[in-house]
Amino acid sequence: MKFLERVTLVAGVLGPLMVIPQIIDIFSAQSADNVSLLSWSAFAILNTPFIIYGAVHKELPIILTYSLFFIANTIVVIGILLYG
Repeated sequence: MKFLERVTLVAGVLGPLMVIPQIIDIFSAQSADNVSLLSWSAFAILNTPFIIYGAVHKELPIILTYSLFFIANTIVVIGILLYG
């Protein structure tokens, strides 16, 4: 079980890191054309129940993964609001 927990934690960190190219693209180009505010806002909002679920069940991989996704998705939303 420890191996699966480690793999889950690694995946939980790597997944949100995949949003970084979108963040870099928005902020370096100072443009959020063709990036959906509705989609990225929904992604951020829908992370919240998972964060709460993970906290209630004391599941670190769930808390970590969805907290990181929430942060990354919120940064994209901020970029869209600034440059969209």
